[in-house]
Amino acid sequence: MSSSEMVRGVQERAARALPAEYVADMDGWWLRHAPRCSWWIGTVLPHGEVEQDALVRRVVAAEKFYAAHGAAARFQITPPACPEALDTVLAQRGYRRQGSLSLQTASTVHVLEQAPTGAPRVRLDGQPSRAWFEVWHAVQGHSGDARGEWDMLTRVQRPSAYARAVIGGDVVTVGRAVVDTGWAGVFGMASLPDARGKGAARSVLAALADWAAGHRANRMYLQVERDNSPALRLYERVGFSEVCRYHYRAVG
Repeated sequence: MSSSEMVRGVQERAARALPAEYVADMDGWWLRHAPRCSWWIGTVLPHGEVEQDALVRRVVAAEKFYAAHGAAARFQITPPACPEALDTVLAQRGYRRQGSLSLQTASTVHVLEQAPTGAPRVRLDGQPSRAWFEVWHAVQGHSGDARGEWDMLTRVQRPSAYARAVIGGDVVTVGRAVVDTGWAGVFGMASLPDARGKGAARSVLAALADWAAGHRANRMYLQVERDNSPALRLYERVGFSEVCRYHYRAVG
């Protein structure tokens, strides 16, 4: 499998783990609309090669799709998986660059081996609990409507695990994993301030890795903002490394 094929496959698994409310397939481009969720869930996933003379027409068609839904088009640009000229075309059309993210992968076994000793216990559920969601939303849920984000979780069709680390009877750190054809994606990692530095996040990752191994997912992946230094250090410590970087393009 080539690097571009691997990256494309992982990013499409991530899109299934963060399912938009509406998805249309336009010759391999996924047009995703998620009006009540964090904005990045509703971006275009423009994978695959497109002939240069057809690229602008494809962008215009995507813009019409979003306009019909009362929204503006945004594009997720992952260079190994997208048309080479797309970023330039969008910039010429007035789309501004947003964010800088890192797509990272790790061996499931290696992540599991990094489980800390004496760390908080972790509980796993197959569905999101209110306790899990409240911690996640308190830390990370500022970009979307709470009801919309909860509904997004209910749309996930692949096997899922919701992990919550507990200290003194309180949920302090959460994360979730979704298994999809040999890979387990990690999402929703969030720790309350008082829990940081106590091994709770590493325990959650190890518990998710153990669950992933039980579902025959030998590889794990995650997406993290490149300016989130604490998260980058955590993921490096447990064995994740960067495969590529990606960003978004949006008008205005």
